[in-house]
Amino acid sequence: MDIPVKVDSVYEMVIEDMGSDGEGIGHVTGFTVFVPGAIIGDRISARIDKVSKRYAVGHLVSIIEPSDYRIQPPCPVANRCGGCHIQTMAYDAQLAYKTRRVKDALQRIGGLDDVPVLDTIGMESPWRYRNKAQLPVGVSSGRPVMGFFAADTHDIVDINACPIQHPAVDGVIKTVKDYISRYNVPIYDEMTGKGLLRHIMVRVGFNSGQVMVVPVINGDSIPYAEQFVDMLQQNVNGLTSVALNINRQRTNVILGSQCKVIYGSDHITDTLCGLVFKISPLSFFQVNPRQTEVLYTKAVEYAALDGTQTVLDAYCGIGTISLLAAKRTRKVYGIEEVPQAIEDARDNAHVNGIDNAEFICGKAEEVIAGFIEEGVHIDVIIMDPPRKGCDEAFLEAAVRLAPDCMVYVSCNPATLARDMRFLCEHGYKATAVQPVDMFPHTVHVECVILMQRSGLEDEK
Repeated sequence: MDIPVKVDSVYEMVIEDMGSDGEGIGHVTGFTVFVPGAIIGDRISARIDKVSKRYAVGHLVSIIEPSDYRIQPPCPVANRCGGCHIQTMAYDAQLAYKTRRVKDALQRIGGLDDVPVLDTIGMESPWRYRNKAQLPVGVSSGRPVMGFFAADTHDIVDINACPIQHPAVDGVIKTVKDYISRYNVPIYDEMTGKGLLRHIMVRVGFNSGQVMVVPVINGDSIPYAEQFVDMLQQNVNGLTSVALNINRQRTNVILGSQCKVIYGSDHITDTLCGLVFKISPLSFFQVNPRQTEVLYTKAVEYAALDGTQTVLDAYCGIGTISLLAAKRTRKVYGIEEVPQAIEDARDNAHVNGIDNAEFICGKAEEVIAGFIEEGVHIDVIIMDPPRKGCDEAFLEAAVRLAPDCMVYVSCNPATLARDMRFLCEHGYKATAVQPVDMFPHTVHVECVILMQRSGLEDEK
């Protein structure tokens, strides 16, 4: 067919849907056009930037008639910052979009048309929910800037406050900018690899009130360290830890593997689902504690634990799900590749007086292979992998272990659908999918899924 659009030409269209990155999807004479910044229901004009055989990509020129779902975002840089992709969309519309996104991934990637997907569980107040910030530092027109990268760039959008971060982050931003200016601290230049200060990470215990500040540096120390700590104490309530993270690599990876405490403790603590957790600079801990309780409570509910089962928690991190499950089952094995996370998990078990959770450092598929050889019986597998999903070697090992059910916690509908397809092709059936909005105003969505071994009811 003839392609009805041309590069640099402007076209009117109505946005009928939204893609996985939050971009609006419209059509010109039936031809698909993706337009970042447009939302469902907008009538817009867009200038075409790129044309391929099946679709075009354009940029928003004007909103001719705004969608009923379009709102004025409270953040003044929402349209430039790469953090909140859909802050211009009313919150109930965001939740509906995320539910559709999960359904679409399951159907399109997983080939799963009959899996029940429940409505996305949202937040009562979807602001100031994040307990972790990773803020790049730079220089613009001779002054320090700090914030988040603009979408698809390494251009820093300078901010003084962020409406989705804990308020403690605002105090850290002010302090760091003042510190850089006062002491002429050299800023890292990723083009040359020279300079010192790269990023600032902030971690906050929502319930404990403890705050950790982690400057990421291209060196061993920072100038005027005592003065920096004093400035933080004046502006940040609850300051508990300041730890330097050393990263000398020419890389986009934010954190290095070495940390050096210059003030206070080497960790902070927080509570989740009634349990106390130790959080180190390199530990994984969900960034939205309120919704994490919703997500993990649902995961344990789906596992239907009654005190008799043996549970394997793969990708266990610092043991959050493991310890929550341990209160309701006979035995839990938590498996994680990161040694520091396993140390934290063991400490967390001790702090909470839990003695039926065993934490093993290693690849999950290798640990499972050992379980199979030793005849260890597992009733339930709970898995919470990173965005890339589960390695196929792990899925193959999990199927060989043949638990009665698997509970999959996912932060990426695409890799979730891929992995569910594998499990469905190897003897498991998805019986429930519950999306949870862990990241309001972004396109990201978490899900918890119950997979039961096919024919289990007949066996019983």
